[in-house]
Amino acid sequence: MSDTSRSTRRGPAAVAGLVAAASALAVAEAAAVALSRPTSTPLLAVGDTVVDLTPLPVKQFAVDTFGTADKPALLIGTAVLLALAAALVGAAAGRRRTVGLVGIAAFAAVGLASVLTRPGSGPLDALPTLAGAAACAGVLLWLLGAASERGGSPRAADGAAPSPTPSTGDREDAPAGFDRRRFALLAGAAAAASAGTGIGARLLTASAPAAGLTPGNAVLPRPGDRAAPLPDGADLELDGLAPFFTPNADFYRIDTALSVPRVDASTWSLRVHGLGVGRERVITYAELLDRPDLRERDITLACVSNPVGGSYIGNARWIGVPLASLLAESGVRSPADGGPADQLVSRSQDGMAIGTPVADVMDGREAMLAVGMNGRPLPYEHGFPVRMVVPGLYGYVSACKWITEIELTTFDAFDAYWVPRGWSARGPVKTQSRVDTPRDGADLGRGRTTVAGVAWAQHTGVDRVEVSVDGGPWTEARLAEEDTVDTWRQWVLDWDAGPGEHRIAVRATDRDGHTQTSDQAPPAPDGATGHHTVTVTVA
Repeated sequence: MSDTSRSTRRGPAAVAGLVAAASALAVAEAAAVALSRPTSTPLLAVGDTVVDLTPLPVKQFAVDTFGTADKPALLIGTAVLLALAAALVGAAAGRRRTVGLVGIAAFAAVGLASVLTRPGSGPLDALPTLAGAAACAGVLLWLLGAASERGGSPRAADGAAPSPTPSTGDREDAPAGFDRRRFALLAGAAAAASAGTGIGARLLTASAPAAGLTPGNAVLPRPGDRAAPLPDGADLELDGLAPFFTPNADFYRIDTALSVPRVDASTWSLRVHGLGVGRERVITYAELLDRPDLRERDITLACVSNPVGGSYIGNARWIGVPLASLLAESGVRSPADGGPADQLVSRSQDGMAIGTPVADVMDGREAMLAVGMNGRPLPYEHGFPVRMVVPGLYGYVSACKWITEIELTTFDAFDAYWVPRGWSARGPVKTQSRVDTPRDGADLGRGRTTVAGVAWAQHTGVDRVEVSVDGGPWTEARLAEEDTVDTWRQWVLDWDAGPGEHRIAVRATDRDGHTQTSDQAPPAPDGATGHHTVTVTVA
């Protein structure tokens, strides 16, 4: 039978395309689980590729709009676009079957290219995409066959269509041989089977116990160098004010990993090599935990994508090994001491490459390879088993999670992941402050009102915070006690609120005497600037 001897109306054909695409995703998901390669599904691989190729303004828009839900939003958006494309391919295949097969082959090629170009991929990672493509073709042809017109209505000898002879229960315009009820049942059954397979595979992945050494069974030794007790008065404990230590579950997460790497710490290792390394070395998790210089430090981390007044900042008590000591043991010297490398490139399990100034890592600050966060092993989402933490630098140039490699090189020789995408090669944190309470848009009562928030100038320290109401004079707020220069600092001001609408602005001054500017600038390319301002209404 020729390719055009059967045809299918666009509506049923489009439905067939949608169901076939759903079958492809479900089969690919199941195949990835069966192969113990959950990140090799084409949807995740294509999503990761989209993240890598997305222009900086679009990426920043996604972070600003969706916040930490940017990854689910991307996956949902990708699925919607795939559904539209599948419907179009299905509708075209209803008239010419080869169009459908060519469309499936094209999507499979995109999926394979995305899967096989991901870091650490191998030939087996192609199997889920191939299995999904085969399932898609089979389901599409099967449903198109069930919905095809076979022959059509007889025509008169002169070519004119005869008067229709309606039959009971049939629509007058129904194509001959097309049983809507049967097609709906078949399509519904295929869709239900696809949904069950895909959801079941994903639940199986989520519920399966992680193998080896995990955050749940790893035991951290007591650090030989403990953090000093938190000074009295460092945490003001006010309603609406961010707590001094950010709970792990509330700590911001901004990265490009659509699927969080689940690394077995018992098999993890870190390779240190490159320019100026006298002796290349490989370090294991057990070796890190056994080091006598394991220490505990309070450090605030901030994301360069954080807008003025934003929430992409958090403070934690970290446990880790001094990074400068590890580098010195490998023969690395700071550029200030004649070392040839000025950039440390850290690479992640998911392929991320982050560039950090060697001088900043080795200038005496508490840069570390962290293994613990707030008294517990790192959560998977925050880099288990090991991540980098460097105070005073934005995370995109310092906070490599799931780290597996450190290479010493130069800024002239290599651009890390974010630099070609429009971000600055070096990212020192800018002095900033934020109003936590009252919230923007709040309705307040007259009289004494508590205005409070946080300010930060990591590795420099905050010396003063001032508040202005309605553009009036700056009034100095009371600062909470300082923990260290590497942590944020809470502040509070009692304000006598009068009736009307009011604008409350805040600014901080760091220990170097720098007062944050009022000039508004977006996060790109090296961090947002401006005064955080909230508007409130007093009854």
